Amino acid sequence: MATLFFGMNQSFDGFVDHEAFGPDRDLFRHFIQQTRSLSGSIYGRRLYELMSYWDIDDPDWTEAEQEFAEAWRNVPKWVVSTKLRDVGPNASLIREDAAGAVRELKQTMQGELEVGGTVLARHLAEWGLIDEYRIYLHPVVLGQGTRFFNGLTPKLALFSSQQIGDQAVLLTCVPADS
Repeated sequence: MATLFFGMNQSFDGFVDHEAFGPDRDLFRHFIQQTRSLSGSIYGRRLYELMSYWDIDDPDWTEAEQEFAEAWRNVPKWVVSTKLRDVGPNASLIREDAAGAVRELKQTMQGELEVGGTVLARHLAEWGLIDEYRIYLHPVVLGQGTRFFNGLTPKLALFSSQQIGDQAVLLTCVPADS
């Protein structure tokens, strides 16, 4: 059975915003390695549309960006959307019964599956499908934006913590026993 985790960069005050801050060199290297090890990714529409630019080669990318793009392209992806009509290479659409489809992926696959997108993560958590939350906490205060938990208030237990580079701490939490 696969482990399903939701992880994103988060400001110190709880917001996610890829335009306001991002990973430093060490954290980006961490994301390259993590992506290489994934069994798959499950995206909501908006984050998939944002991330799909990794399917296009950019001659101005750094070596690390090229490595990430290659790793991202190699990971099977499922996109939960009723609005999209098609998705890029190595991706499949989930249009109906997202809970059932993700439950089946978890049961039939091994390794780790990542969840991308705060709205999708909220629904998957409500259905009891998320096994871990990985918060990449940055010393940035935004004051507004989309919250990491986006309306969800799960009971969590700290599983581990790790400093990555100079600008992030990875907090791994699991659902707490009620």
